[in-house]
Amino acid sequence: MTTTTSTSASLLGNSSTASTSAVATQATTSENRDMFTKLLVAQIQNQDPLEPQDPSTYVNQLSQLSQTEALQNLSSMSTTNASLLQSLQTLAMGSQVGSEVTVVTDSVKLDGEAVSGSINLLGASSATNLVLTGTDGQQHTIALGAHGSGALAFSIDPDALGLAPGSYTIQAQPSDGSSPQIEVAARLNSVRVTSAGVVLQVAGLGEVDPSAVTGFNGKTGS
Repeated sequence: MTTTTSTSASLLGNSSTASTSAVATQATTSENRDMFTKLLVAQIQNQDPLEPQDPSTYVNQLSQLSQTEALQNLSSMSTTNASLLQSLQTLAMGSQVGSEVTVVTDSVKLDGEAVSGSINLLGASSATNLVLTGTDGQQHTIALGAHGSGALAFSIDPDALGLAPGSYTIQAQPSDGSSPQIEVAARLNSVRVTSAGVVLQVAGLGEVDPSAVTGFNGKTGS
């Protein structure tokens, strides 16, 4: 319930900001138009009667003003659309809170609970190792054996492996020497909006950018 309220508030806040920005841009455009008109009238009134300017000059100036206004309006529309899209993205992500997601990552936080995921092998591997490195620099290797190209599932049981709670970098080492992408399955806990955009809080992974999410696998039981 708290997440839904927060997400809705973010949507209203972003929409309000977009509207305010659009109004401010319109006011600035109107002021620029009035100033240009005054300058143009003053230019016509104070021109040399013996050497009047070519009328095409004024036409070009008016054309430039129209082009400037069009660019300002386009910029305002782009800003408003970007804000609305971010709001929609926040709502869409917010509705997935509680779901299991798969996330591309190179680190994981262990707290005693088992962690599952997969390695996206680029080609067949005669032997693949999953290497976890703790903050103390100690490496822990999980041998996964031979596998063809594609997703190679794995599971990390901290208790069975004697891994203390904490943060670990995670790396796949297939026999072909490539660096395949690793995906971890975890629960989406919350969604929030920052100045940099939408940020997801994922169990065992911390803050995650939405672009790192590769799948939503349905809501898990409490």
